[in-house]
Amino acid sequence: MAERGLEPAPAAVAALPPEVRAQLAELELELSEGDITQKGYEKKRSKLLSPYIPQTQETDSAVQKEHRNQTPAPSAPQTSAPSKYHRTRSGGARDERYRSDIHTEAVQAALAKHKEQKMALPMPTKRRSTFVQSPADACTPPDTSSASEDEGSLRRQAALSAVLQQSLQNAESWINRSIQGSSTSSSASSTLSHGEVKGTSGSLADVFANTRIENFSAPPDVTTTTSSSSSSSSIRPANIDLPPSGIVKGMHKGSNRSSLMDTADGVPVNSRVSTKIQQLLNTLKRPKRPPLKEFFVDDSEEIVEVPQPDPNQPKPEGRQMTPVKGEPLGVICNWPPALESALQRWGTTQAKCPCLTALDVTGKPVYTLTYGKLWSRSLKLAYTLLNKLGTKNEPVLKPGDRVALVYPNNDPVMFMVAFHGCLLAEVIPVPIEVPLTRKDAGGQQIGFLLGSCGIALALTSEVCLKGLPKTQNGEIVQFKGWPRLKWVVTDSKYLSKPPKDWQPHISPAGTEPAYIEYKTSKEGSVMGVTVSRLAMLSHCQALSQACNYSEGETVVNVLDFKKDAGLWHGMFANVMNKMHTISVPYSVMKTCPLSWVQRVHAHKAKVALVKCRDLHWAMMAHRDQRDVSLSSLRMLIVTDGANPWSVSSCDAFLSLFQSHGLKPEAICPCATSAEAMTVAIRMMCIVKPDGPPQLCKTDEIGEICVSSRTGGMMYFGLAGVTKNTFEVIPVNSAGSPVGDVPFIRSGLLGFVGPGSLVFVVGKMDGLLMVSGRRHNADDIVATGLAVESIKTVYRGRIAVFSVSVFYDERIVVVAEQRPDASEEDSFQWMSRVLQAIDSIHQVGVYCLALVPANTLPKTPLGGIHISQTKQLFLEGSLHPCNILMCPHTCVTNLPKPRQKQPGVGPASVMVGNLVAGKRIAQAAGRDLGQIEENDLVRKHQFLAEILQWRAQATPDHVLFMLLNAKGTTVCTASCLQLHKRAERIAAVLGDKGHLNAGDNVVLLYPPGIELIAAFYGCLYAGCIPVTVRPPHQNLTATLPTVRMIVDVSKAACILTTQTLMRLLRSREAAAAVDVKTWPTIIDTDDLPRKRLPQLYKPPTPEMLAYLDFSVSTTGMLTGVKMSHSAVNALCRAIKLQCELYSSRQIAICLDPYCGLGFALWCLCSVYSGHQSILIPPMELENNLFLWLSTVNQYKIRDTFCSYSVMELCTKGLGNQVEVLKTRGINLSCIRTCVVVAEERPRIALQQSFSKLFKDIGLSPRAVSTTFGSRVNVAICLQGTSGPDPTTVYVDLKSLRHDRVRLVERGAPQSLLLSESGKILPGVKVVIVNPETKGPVGDSHLGEIWVNSPHTASGYYTIYDSETLQADHFNTRLSFGDAAQTLWARTGYLGFVRRTELTAATGERHDALYVVGALDETLELRGLRYHPIDIETSVSRVHRSIAECAVFTWTNLLVVVVELCGSEQEALDLVPLVTNVVLEEHYLIVGVVVVVDPGVIPINSRGEKQRMHLRDSFLADQLDPIYVAYNM
Repeated sequence: MAERGLEPAPAAVAALPPEVRAQLAELELELSEGDITQKGYEKKRSKLLSPYIPQTQETDSAVQKEHRNQTPAPSAPQTSAPSKYHRTRSGGARDERYRSDIHTEAVQAALAKHKEQKMALPMPTKRRSTFVQSPADACTPPDTSSASEDEGSLRRQAALSAVLQQSLQNAESWINRSIQGSSTSSSASSTLSHGEVKGTSGSLADVFANTRIENFSAPPDVTTTTSSSSSSSSIRPANIDLPPSGIVKGMHKGSNRSSLMDTADGVPVNSRVSTKIQQLLNTLKRPKRPPLKEFFVDDSEEIVEVPQPDPNQPKPEGRQMTPVKGEPLGVICNWPPALESALQRWGTTQAKCPCLTALDVTGKPVYTLTYGKLWSRSLKLAYTLLNKLGTKNEPVLKPGDRVALVYPNNDPVMFMVAFHGCLLAEVIPVPIEVPLTRKDAGGQQIGFLLGSCGIALALTSEVCLKGLPKTQNGEIVQFKGWPRLKWVVTDSKYLSKPPKDWQPHISPAGTEPAYIEYKTSKEGSVMGVTVSRLAMLSHCQALSQACNYSEGETVVNVLDFKKDAGLWHGMFANVMNKMHTISVPYSVMKTCPLSWVQRVHAHKAKVALVKCRDLHWAMMAHRDQRDVSLSSLRMLIVTDGANPWSVSSCDAFLSLFQSHGLKPEAICPCATSAEAMTVAIRMMCIVKPDGPPQLCKTDEIGEICVSSRTGGMMYFGLAGVTKNTFEVIPVNSAGSPVGDVPFIRSGLLGFVGPGSLVFVVGKMDGLLMVSGRRHNADDIVATGLAVESIKTVYRGRIAVFSVSVFYDERIVVVAEQRPDASEEDSFQWMSRVLQAIDSIHQVGVYCLALVPANTLPKTPLGGIHISQTKQLFLEGSLHPCNILMCPHTCVTNLPKPRQKQPGVGPASVMVGNLVAGKRIAQAAGRDLGQIEENDLVRKHQFLAEILQWRAQATPDHVLFMLLNAKGTTVCTASCLQLHKRAERIAAVLGDKGHLNAGDNVVLLYPPGIELIAAFYGCLYAGCIPVTVRPPHQNLTATLPTVRMIVDVSKAACILTTQTLMRLLRSREAAAAVDVKTWPTIIDTDDLPRKRLPQLYKPPTPEMLAYLDFSVSTTGMLTGVKMSHSAVNALCRAIKLQCELYSSRQIAICLDPYCGLGFALWCLCSVYSGHQSILIPPMELENNLFLWLSTVNQYKIRDTFCSYSVMELCTKGLGNQVEVLKTRGINLSCIRTCVVVAEERPRIALQQSFSKLFKDIGLSPRAVSTTFGSRVNVAICLQGTSGPDPTTVYVDLKSLRHDRVRLVERGAPQSLLLSESGKILPGVKVVIVNPETKGPVGDSHLGEIWVNSPHTASGYYTIYDSETLQADHFNTRLSFGDAAQTLWARTGYLGFVRRTELTAATGERHDALYVVGALDETLELRGLRYHPIDIETSVSRVHRSIAECAVFTWTNLLVVVVELCGSEQEALDLVPLVTNVVLEEHYLIVGVVVVVDPGVIPINSRGEKQRMHLRDSFLADQLDPIYVAYNM
């Protein structure tokens, strides 16, 4: 022995403390009996001696408690053959090895060890109104600790539990007490920030994830004024593009980023949300157990590997086992040839003997069935079934047919008669549960069994039939998934007496089926185990011999008499041995838990059949009964011996009831299964649980297989599964069969110990395979229960199952929470359970959920329906009231984060127009120069001149019509009217405003013709117009942005309406901004009839025409300068692309303040002469039909809208298509319906819009999109000619690596992208690597650069930053033929792909695909993610998610979801969101925030303002329903 060198001398051994000597002796004994391997012996021995021998190396205690599933030293023999049981337990002396409190001690040790580390976990934030549980007294507790079948780990000996409580009270709780003065939020959420994190602000700013590509510089921060007095955060843009509900502030990227993070908008970063996130970061700094392997092959192929089991875990060392045999059946001369013969014998010779006693609700005997009555009634039923149900020629039932038996658990008498009646009639009974509702847990699967058995007839009692759910006309409802059944009542008065000469046909038992017992598999499917008459008889004989049954004995049966041990002992062995069974139903046990003990006492019963739960309940109620005696019991059979807590239950029960005469040797745990019946009475072997049935080694746990004629014969109608279960031939390690005897898989896990004792350690159904290691669900339940749970959850109501997420199984624990448990208690209990399971089983729990009392789906006898619970969890309808997700600990198989490779040098790959063998990714619209234009262009270089020319040439031609919500025209403007109005405004600017040419003027108008007139008035006066969206009701949110644009643009004057002028100077406005320092405000409502002597004409077309200000989705406010030549070129390009002439009409439903929306609303009609029908988008909120009915009324061929308008129509009119038809709305006139956007096309929205309105004539080809950016407002626009927009599927994984890989439709992880319209005339586009600034090849991802005459001439800044101007507007490629051209950088990623289609020029068409804004991308794990992709996945996951937005904060991914369902669904979303992001994007969500609808800010273009949302979250302004911090 290796360790013998460390051996203390014999004298030293004598000096050891007595308890250590005793333990050493016990170890020796275990080794000699083969209960422990040599290696295990040496390990334990050296551990025992280590304190006394200094050199001994300590071994980690965690290794010692190696999982039962790996090294099954039988420290707790759960079961053994009943017959052998008495032998090993002679004299009632308990062997010290079989202590039942070892598990609890291990849990306490593990928790104590964790306590030293003291990690503060952030507790979830919950809105008070949510999940209010009724007070404890109003809430019925679930059926008294609702008795799960595995009611469990029963109250330990009183002493033990006292010690346990003591230790827990003394223990300083693992979670630090809540910090002093934790900041409360507006939602008064019950949060406790455990552990104040000091000085976090700096550190958080340091780790703040920078989500931009470094070389891509941001536009200038035009919001920071030069004045030193104003701080960077005092004038942050509160984008007015916000819905009134969101109080949000912009967040800019510029020099002031770090200072901003310190304050998170004026709220110190260590406010509540941030403290919690810091705690979360701290907990995540702990190393994960399995280190990430270096298995990164090529970064385009992310290889996800399920972690393999730890190579150091103990390996089995025994020899291969040989099958072991039970004792042979004794030869008894008077065994009946069939069970029916036994019934006939007793029924005719011992008619008065009692057979079965039923109890009433109070537990008092109410009726006793004698053997004579049983025989006569069964005969009547058999005769009726065969002869009275149909006609003589067409009987309804023939021998061999299957019938369902539907009897409640409190009616054993009717059931017994029905069962034996079926046996006598040779029809096959299929006992099932009484269906209570149409949607019982597992009811549909029962229906499948009935259907597959071909059952058309159900037997039941009159009382039961009356209680079944009925339809309104009194028929029994059609249960979900059930076949149509004919119901037959079996009460005596409805049965016919057989004629004297009629006798049932009773043949000797053979292999023909006797009955079918249903069994629910782990996945919830129900199978019927068919048992032959021979197996039924042999099993009875085996049980009679093993239990030593004799005639006339009394048995108390608490089990379900319809299946399993309750049926075998209480209905078969009972009749075989003429015994008397007292049946105690579950309903009686619920009201009087001690009733079975009282029955044993009253009837001096010899045998009792119970489960651990019944022992536990009896102990709970023990105080009520002092004078019961259990001395008559010679056997107390505990049938759920496969539970890890069965031994401790038996021990605790014995210690309490030994004083009441209970004999220690009477207690007999055993294990059973529907397939193999009672295990441990026949020849058996142990095989590997998965793969071929290979025999295990002697010290290895596997599935128990039995071979005898007393098992089931098949699963009814399932030949394939039958072969794998009932006809197993074990094989040896070489794979060759061992013998030719078929074995039956029992579904039980265990091993054969010394002396051929069978040890059962669990069920196959409870086996969880996580990361290559097996765990037992019941073991995990036992560990959870060992953490003192009394205050928080109901002991018997814990479900453990695994769900498949991201290439591995993940463990989920669900428990029912007591109504009086506080948030604090629950969270603490959950945290401790996580640690205990982590320490003892070395496995992380993925999700721990607590649900309100009595809400988990139940099995008929009160246990938890596991598969149904799992289904509810996965579909998001479990409705937890507390949840804790720990994906960071569990998910250890993520690919390695990507390290960016240094780029290839430019020279090596560029040859002519090819990059690495591919055509350079560039595309261009038609050439403007070649297109002939009328005299208009040559004559007039300025838009103001064109308006003047139109006012002379076509004075009465109407250019603009403005509609209100009713669809009536409220205002029109002809060429002359517009010109006149503009002249007056120009005059006012000179007179009242005293403005000079070149001064900036802010136009503050609602969408309308007034805005257009003011724009041209400014041009006539030589001023520079700046259009600004007016503030609305929520002034505090929207007015600061107006103020900021006024300040940043250095406006000399504000033109507006009287109403808005009053608003700007109002008291409400003063609360939001400084109203005293507004520049001159002029209202244009009543203008004097005056005109300027001379209209201004700019000296050159390069002069500034107007400023375009916009707030980007990242919270940046940017203004760009548009020159007169750019305006002209833009209008010309749009005119050519859309074929706009003065005879045409277009309808515009867009906001007219910036970008292409402004150009279409204000500029294009004047240039091209077409008529624009203007529909302000806000009018749609009052009348959803407005836009579409206008299009129909005026037979519009071309219409423009925004995504928010399209979404409003799709959601609001989704169910109104019939109404549209009745109103006569027809959209077949539309040739182009163009969505104006600065983002990736939203294909799903476009497709649903097209599909929805296809029925009223909308052509799917009509819908298209535009693309523009800050540097160039119109790059693409579909137009009227040219090929339809093309679509491609790209691989999402490659996209994260900045690559494009085209895939087929339906490929996994594929993303559908659509072309963003056709490139406008005069526009050139090239795709560039943003880091190297070199061009990339066709179908490669890069930044979109643009060159066109209508590109903006630069940013409008307070201090002209030349470098930035040059980088964004006048930049050159680092190499290549196009290196001489000046390009503008759009800041968007995309790619160009040459298609097979032909463009208008006759060449092949190059399609531009926009992927997303660089600014918005999230860099996580070295990969680039587009928020919209993650959001799309999240939105699909649950019907109650209305909207979703993601952002990062300190490298954590935060997902905000709007809940449109009831608040009790809030916590259902947390695991679903975490799962989907992990599965589809390989990311772990850090925080899930559930908020009310409308909280996510969306601007007028329909884009989410994610940075505003982030600021509001950090400033704690969201009033969330729930915030979950994933550990």
